[in-house]
Amino acid sequence: MFPWLDHAGRFSSFKLMVFIAILVPGCVVLWPVLFHDGVSLPIKDAIHGSGDWAIRMLLISLAITPFRRVTKFTKIVLVRRMVGLAALGYALCHLLLYCIDQSFDISRIATEIVVRIYLTIGFVAVMGLVVLGITSTNGMMRRLGRNWGRLHKASYGIAALGILHFFMQSKADVTEATLMAGFYLWLMLSRFASKMNWKMKSPVTLLGLAIAAAIGTAAIEYAWFALATGVPPLRVLQANFYWMYPPRPAWIVLIAGVLIALYPVIKQFWEKRGNTDDPDLAGSSARRRNRAGARVRATGR
Repeated sequence: MFPWLDHAGRFSSFKLMVFIAILVPGCVVLWPVLFHDGVSLPIKDAIHGSGDWAIRMLLISLAITPFRRVTKFTKIVLVRRMVGLAALGYALCHLLLYCIDQSFDISRIATEIVVRIYLTIGFVAVMGLVVLGITSTNGMMRRLGRNWGRLHKASYGIAALGILHFFMQSKADVTEATLMAGFYLWLMLSRFASKMNWKMKSPVTLLGLAIAAAIGTAAIEYAWFALATGVPPLRVLQANFYWMYPPRPAWIVLIAGVLIALYPVIKQFWEKRGNTDDPDLAGSSARRRNRAGARVRATGR
């Protein structure tokens, strides 16, 4: 089935736009490699870029369900598999580019993956995505039954491994890795909130998730600098108490979370305004109130 067709085989402009959006980062990352005109091949940047987009796509795929719960935009579920497969595609591209950089020396590549722990973690994450990709078809869903859902919950663990790999290969500059960890933390908190049957459309719940995720992001950044680097972690932690440009990852997570929390408020405001501006809706509401008042007067309650 073509990626721009829905489950009924009909053309979907929404799926086509998402498909094009998924391809754009890959074109940007691979263009210098395919059409380089310099002396050296810019393979290192492409390796890092493809890996970054693999994690981003995976987090976006995991964000689709909470996004649907908050916005009630059910159509977005149509692209969840596509985005997940995009994460697999970028991860495989990341691995392939690494093999190209190592001149396809299989013994050296295998040794590096075994010896270097961050490569081991990254390779396990890629293999996990391969398994999820193979079992993502409708036929495998029917064949696995309930086990399919249990298997694909491993995507959260795979995302955690990918982010850990991101931290370990980033060395001192872990700004974007921390940002990805913050978004992942928000996703895990939203998953916990759903299991606890908290209202995901409630601005209070969403604001609480934003604050908790921002604090957790700052804590993750502090823990990384305290355990894995020689940089004074308190200086990093204190930087989160002040606004600066560019903002710290914790601030970005907080801003994103607050914007999500504002969505139900803005939506409710516009719906009420639309009902007030529409004379037919306003008239019908008034008629309902009059009928209710008449019933109360008739029954004496």
